[in-house]
Amino acid sequence: MIVASLLIFFVIMRIVLSKNDFKIKRNQFFFLSLIVVVFGMLFGKYGATYKLPWWIYYPIPMLMTVILPPIVLKLSTRKTILYLGLSFLSAPFIHAIFSFFLGWTEYMPFWKIPFVGNLI
Repeated sequence: MIVASLLIFFVIMRIVLSKNDFKIKRNQFFFLSLIVVVFGMLFGKYGATYKLPWWIYYPIPMLMTVILPPIVLKLSTRKTILYLGLSFLSAPFIHAIFSFFLGWTEYMPFWKIPFVGNLI
């Protein structure tokens, strides 16, 4: 799931940043990928596993995803709005794909998507 999320994060940032900006800011992008995607998903997973309250393990990674990229990459208002829209769409998309095809429901446990294996 982390690999898929990294890929989607890459696609979103590639859409938001021009080709030249993407090349120039690749070091910041690498840092953001590690913090936002890898650390955020691990924090959420272990927070849920170790029974932290949902209002700790879910909003912290979400806030990192929303706040860090526009600040670190110094995005304009227009690019920030585009980034926020795409990032908010990506979480349900990832959850729906993994829940439906693999039965992995922990990404957004409060949103029930049936597993295709149970429908057949």
